[in-house]
Amino acid sequence: MAVPKRKTTPSKRGMRRAHKALRGTNIIEGAETGEQKRPHHVSPDGHYNGRQVTKEKVNR
Repeated sequence: MAVPKRKTTPSKRGMRRAHKALRGTNIIEGAETGEQKRPHHVSPDGHYNGRQVTKEKVNR
């Protein structure tokens, strides 16, 4: 079984975990209705890229 020869320093441990941070979700205002939506997703009223793509409301 592999056993580390030396204790990992807090600096090395932190550098290893540096990419694991959570990022916030990017939210924009929809052009047609002004509702909050995620980019490249259908808005809650069914619009995408300036046109109606669904007739019913989109459930989130």
